Amino acid sequence: MKVFKYMIFISVFSLLLSSCSNFTSLKGCPDAKIDWVDVLMINDIKYEHHFLEPANEKLLPITIEKGKELGKVTYRMADSACSNHNMQNGDAAYLEEGTIIFEIKGYPTSLIIAADDAVYVANTNKNAKTAGELYPMDKLVKNIYFESTEDGKRIHTFSQSSKDTFLAAFNDLKLEDAQSLNDKDKLEDTRIFLEIELNNGVSFRQLYWSNSNTFHFGAIGNDKIKEVINYELSNL
Repeated sequence: MKVFKYMIFISVFSLLLSSCSNFTSLKGCPDAKIDWVDVLMINDIKYEHHFLEPANEKLLPITIEKGKELGKVTYRMADSACSNHNMQNGDAAYLEEGTIIFEIKGYPTSLIIAADDAVYVANTNKNAKTAGELYPMDKLVKNIYFESTEDGKRIHTFSQSSKDTFLAAFNDLKLEDAQSLNDKDKLEDTRIFLEIELNNGVSFRQLYWSNSNTFHFGAIGNDKIKEVINYELSNL
């Protein structure tokens, strides 16, 4: 049972949050096949590139303006690192060494950055204590959607009032260890895909388990979160 739960936990972070699967065979590693997620790390924050689901590929393109240079990729993990590699600043899964990493004007670098004409969204920040610190999105969110758990297609848009209520409650949620939540069976049962779309068109998925009122990144929702999600579900 513990092995099965561990596999579920890994799939949440390496498969469900990314619609792109890439296998690398590397000699000398205990696990010859490595399924990398498109991630990079800089300034002690890990970021992930979220690929559009095929059902959403016809959506309007994102519009970003690159700002100052933040650094460069110094190590490409694919073809070089084993899956137990401890990421360091400058590491990236697929970006070539020397790729420049930029800020995106109008958005905090602790939320999104750009590299190789792709946008990367924060997913791990050891200095963040709340969901709002991990995802500093104040006045930057255009819409929140429910996505289909089958093909990722947008199936419902939150009302303006629900969006505002959700974000206000979301900001204050305290972060806990995601693995511990998994061990406590918090990441099980009914799963909901939430998509957050920023004003510039960048979007990323949040996994939410309605039974335990828990998000995949280690936050347990409060009554307001549950109330808003249940209300919007009733309007599907």
